[in-house]
Amino acid sequence: MRKTFAIALLATLTSIPLAAQDPDFGAAADEAVVLLQSMIRINSSSPPGNETEVCQFIRDVLAAEGIDSKIYELEPGRGNLVARIRGNGSKRPILLMGHIDVVGVERDQWSVDPFAGLIRDGYIWGRGSQDDKGMSASALQVFLMIARSGVELDRDVIYMANAGEEAMPHLGIEFMIAEHFDVIDAEFALNEGGGMTMVGDEITRVTIATTEKVATRMRLIARGTSGHGSRPRPDNPIVALSRAVAKFGSWQMPMRLNSTTREYFRRVAEVSSPETAFLYRNLENPAISDVVQEQLRLTDISANSMLRTSISPTIIEGGFRRNVIPAEAIATLDIRALPAEDTLWLKAEVERVVDDESIEVVRFGPRRPVSEPMPIDSDLFRAIESVQAEMFPGAITVPTMLTGGTDSAQLRAAGVLAYGMGLPSDAATGSRAHGNDERTPVAGVGIFVEFLYKTVIEVAGG
Repeated sequence: MRKTFAIALLATLTSIPLAAQDPDFGAAADEAVVLLQSMIRINSSSPPGNETEVCQFIRDVLAAEGIDSKIYELEPGRGNLVARIRGNGSKRPILLMGHIDVVGVERDQWSVDPFAGLIRDGYIWGRGSQDDKGMSASALQVFLMIARSGVELDRDVIYMANAGEEAMPHLGIEFMIAEHFDVIDAEFALNEGGGMTMVGDEITRVTIATTEKVATRMRLIARGTSGHGSRPRPDNPIVALSRAVAKFGSWQMPMRLNSTTREYFRRVAEVSSPETAFLYRNLENPAISDVVQEQLRLTDISANSMLRTSISPTIIEGGFRRNVIPAEAIATLDIRALPAEDTLWLKAEVERVVDDESIEVVRFGPRRPVSEPMPIDSDLFRAIESVQAEMFPGAITVPTMLTGGTDSAQLRAAGVLAYGMGLPSDAATGSRAHGNDERTPVAGVGIFVEFLYKTVIEVAGG
């Protein structure tokens, strides 16, 4: 059945004229939706991944257009696909990318089959519709449109569908950088990480990720003397650990803005309510900064997380019987450090806050490399702002720092200026990535394809 569907899809794709100067964005939107549905229907939950099957589907789509591609595997089934449209070489390439592995699902918590690619109520439902097959399918559609257009390019345009972003980057971006960087090396990359805010049919904000926090973790290990629960002990490790963990419920790392977050709050203040704008504009006002920060801590957890390195206790382990005082209890701290944070200093700061010699602090990570925020005066960022002004004149473009992590971190560390984009989301979809009933607006796919196409043409066109 999948083979029959793929043949029908390829017939649809090849029916588009190859030399259309002005793309039919309506037809392109329909085509991108079909591509996304097809990718969702290939279960690439990691583990085990199965990205190679997605790569084979993409390879067939490209081959039908006469475009060569190659699949790279570090392990069987964990494929990464790369294809290239040649420019005149006067400027360095631009890379369009998205990861094709997805997180697993709890099927009984979904109201639809998570791998059916169903369209219902104006949304495409399925695992990966937001994270990250929506980006992969849209980038593929734009890649096809550029190949068909015959437009002169100053840059090569590279397309990559990569494996392993969901906790196994050594199979994907790290493998490609270490072993095959020559095929993806570029001046710019457009990856996941940003987004568009959709209110009704209108785009009000285009968010571009220019940096991201660095995920790391620490464990607090409390040790004491085991014994019978009927005889309380002063060195009970659960009690000591509880005291330590409670401190991170009220104490925060100090605020530190960087070039991205300072510009983010400046721009967002311009379109916010007077109350919110006042808070954002006075973050660095020494007279009231502490009051402003406390208000944001209580009312705007996303903004508060962007202001500082965040520390959240997420796991507590200790004890095995109700009548036994354990010898050890452990808490895990999920830490999202600012890009320039010294993690060794951070460990010392956690030890200072814990202030208990019976508790050992153990540091793990970070998982991804650190780099400075991407510039917002680059040719690519200016192109994004230009296309936003053309397509959505009432909107704003906002650089942002992700509180999570993406494969852009590895690319930035390798010298590529990587920016994060994303499909539109509305009040119904919100942030459903990794969640139950993940879905994305059908209308948003077409909007994003047009936006991405115009951006690439502006920065890469001759």
